[in-house]
Amino acid sequence: MANTHNVSEFIFLGLSPNQGVQRVCFVIFLFLYTAIVLGNFLIVLTVMSSRSLCSPMYFFLSYLSFVEICYSSTTAPKLISDLLAERKAISLWGCMTQLFFIHFFGGTEIFLLTMMAYDRYVAICKPLNYTAIMNRQVCAVLVGIAWVGGFVHSFAQVLLIFHLPFCGPNVIDHYFCDLLPLLKLACSGAFRIGLLIVANGGTLSVISFVVLLASYVIILLHLRIRSSEGRHKALSTCGSHVTVVILFFGPCIFIYLRPSATLPVDKMVAVFYTVVTPLLNPVIYSLRNAEVKKAMKRLWIRTMKLAEK
Repeated sequence: MANTHNVSEFIFLGLSPNQGVQRVCFVIFLFLYTAIVLGNFLIVLTVMSSRSLCSPMYFFLSYLSFVEICYSSTTAPKLISDLLAERKAISLWGCMTQLFFIHFFGGTEIFLLTMMAYDRYVAICKPLNYTAIMNRQVCAVLVGIAWVGGFVHSFAQVLLIFHLPFCGPNVIDHYFCDLLPLLKLACSGAFRIGLLIVANGGTLSVISFVVLLASYVIILLHLRIRSSEGRHKALSTCGSHVTVVILFFGPCIFIYLRPSATLPVDKMVAVFYTVVTPLLNPVIYSLRNAEVKKAMKRLWIRTMKLAEK
């Protein structure tokens, strides 16, 4: 490996070369990251402490929120610290580690969103068999599959990148280690590896997105025979899921399902799916879900009573 990796570290160009812009971005992203961690942690805590949120839907939601915290934590802290640093560097192994966890948690989120769509399909289309099909053991197995699927996907991506020779230059026009910027720095083999990466990451995103959309189309068709009240409740829940799916998969498909070339807009798109989407998830699920809002209110009341004692 020493012969193929003459580069021992990489230098990020970051979001902007302007020092004033970087200071403003520091304040903005520090606030956003804090909101991501607190918002998603609140959902995890609410689901774990509330007896009314014991259904599989909220079981998956708590894991999704936990994954969102981990996912944003792979890039946001480094981005925030680099905004005040004069030299934005990361070691080769640090870069590969960051790349692994980005795709590990990102892949896990893709599988979790698919599991949540399946849960809604069973709940709406097969309500009489819902408790039998989506029992605790099944939910635990599905979450385990999501974690394993994310690991396999990420391991394959990092293995492909790590076998590329990096001879120099070592400047990455990005704010974190991602596939396309690294392919641009490879001395050789970038085109072939780029095709394999698209086949892995891009195809996974597209297939999952198509499966998710197809499941919601089936749900919508089935809702035609429901009462107006039941249809409204189901549409409200599915609407939250569809919103999250579009916000997450749209940027991912744009980035990873194309030839190995970087575009100026890539950094802004990356900000959207690494920072904005994890921030919006707790907002979407809490504001559009009456049960979650009630559970949060009860949790707040219990917390205040304990604080008074």
